[in-house]
Amino acid sequence: MRQEGDDRDRLTCRDCGYIAYENPKVVVGSVVTVGDGVMLCRRAIEPRAGFWTLPAGYLEMHETVEEGARREAWEEAQARIALDGILAVYSIARLGQVQVLFRARLAEPGFAAGPESLEVRIFTWEEIPWQEIAFPSVRWALKAWRDGAGHPGPAVLNPPEDLRGARPLLGPVLAGDAG
Repeated sequence: MRQEGDDRDRLTCRDCGYIAYENPKVVVGSVVTVGDGVMLCRRAIEPRAGFWTLPAGYLEMHETVEEGARREAWEEAQARIALDGILAVYSIARLGQVQVLFRARLAEPGFAAGPESLEVRIFTWEEIPWQEIAFPSVRWALKAWRDGAGHPGPAVLNPPEDLRGARPLLGPVLAGDAG
């Protein structure tokens, strides 16, 4: 039902008028560097079980984006991380997501697969299994990290070829990703 003065239909209770707003979910995560490599987690859960991703997931209520990124690194990689600033903010309109990804490093030694990961590994740029990356935004974040040489700078946004995050999951590897 469309409310007066609104530009879109909303789920609205006909009896009491309550409006159930549907808003994007916030995803938080990190490109965690260890030496010359980056940490990737092989997903144990759907979607894209068996594929590699960054330690990331949905922000919880009453949590800052920084707290959420650190929690996700612990849940997925049993890693305590230190955040070094925002790397990227991506709008994934087709999924109703906003992704906030940080530059990070280990705050203390050690990592291991958490309950949502089959394994956790550190990959140099040349070793990254590009054909087994779970989501386009993981490719984008890795490329943004590499392009910034891992150093703090302004956060990047969606790449020009996918401004709304609308491309399908199984698109080709972005030019320049593998080398």
